[in-house]
Amino acid sequence: MVLYILLGVVVLIGLYIVGVFNNLVAMRETVKNGWSQIDVQLKRRHDLIPNLVETAKGYMGHEKDTLERVIKARQQAIDVKGLKDRQEAENFLTGTLRSLFAVSENYPQLKADQQMLRLHEELTSTENKISFARQYYNDEVNRYNVAIKSFPDNLIAGPFAFTAQEFFEIAPLEKEVPQAKF
Repeated sequence: MVLYILLGVVVLIGLYIVGVFNNLVAMRETVKNGWSQIDVQLKRRHDLIPNLVETAKGYMGHEKDTLERVIKARQQAIDVKGLKDRQEAENFLTGTLRSLFAVSENYPQLKADQQMLRLHEELTSTENKISFARQYYNDEVNRYNVAIKSFPDNLIAGPFAFTAQEFFEIAPLEKEVPQAKF
């Protein structure tokens, strides 16, 4: 009788371990899916940038340096590997795009160009999608990180190499509140 009770306890513990393991795997895969959603939107942004630069080139002949920085930042963002480097490259690209749009304000014909307006709208839409995907990813990373650090799940997470994931952070420049000056 005692043997059956011990066997039952071992089976229950085994089932608990399998359940926690499967839950952690599902969470880890959800985090990966969240990152892939960001990646899709970042690729879409990368695809829009050459068209944007080509449209701007016709009007902004004197702003060659700005256009070259945007293209260089885009290529760096495409080439990097790893989350931290990707964050830095994407934040740098965002900054160069902002400088391009700031400079374009000095060219009324460019601001009125239908192609430029369409590209700007698509880029803005993509930036919004990146923002939503980043929030989803960070929420899932938080949920996963809490799970692998919480007792008793951490007893299973450690031996099976479930490691904490990094958040997709925004650059300090993006955290600044824009100021309206009249």
